[in-house]
Amino acid sequence: MSIETLAACAAAVGVQLAAFIEARPGADLPRDIEHLRRQELVIASASPGGWLGQPEFTIDPTADRSRSIDVLLSRDQGRELAVVEVVDLLADGGAALRGLADKVAAIRRSSGPDVRVSGLLVLRATARNRATMDELATVFATRFPASSRDWLRALRDRGMPMPAADGVLWSSVDGSRLMAVRRRAVI
Repeated sequence: MSIETLAACAAAVGVQLAAFIEARPGADLPRDIEHLRRQELVIASASPGGWLGQPEFTIDPTADRSRSIDVLLSRDQGRELAVVEVVDLLADGGAALRGLADKVAAIRRSSGPDVRVSGLLVLRATARNRATMDELATVFATRFPASSRDWLRALRDRGMPMPAADGVLWSSVDGSRLMAVRRRAVI
């Protein structure tokens, strides 16, 4: 079976490709180490900026199968909340974008009016993800208008406020650093 077929099957059932492959008969139990590395990276990178990271933050704990946020970052006694979603493979970009928007909206509904909430998408900087972002440059620029450089500064500097709009960052392929997105010109 080709990798494209496996990716399509994984997308059809709503799981990441690595987890889908690992769940096939004869494979070990799923290991999402790349995803966990990026969660660790986000939490560690945001710590100097005064952020407290909560991985796998449950959105609706009373549901039979609750959704969770990959990392919820909070700062200034919870007055700033960043909903961070980590995506290793943009197999279904629309689902990733809708999922983050839905989770940001859920946190806004459950937070007080004086709490600032924004979303941050962290994408693994693979050639395929970069090509997808280049191909859909207008969609990404419209959906994530905040400067990724401003997001990086806000994560690392206590004095830099969180951008009011959602943003997107790259994570290195090996999961060792967060990087700004260089957007190509959108016509």
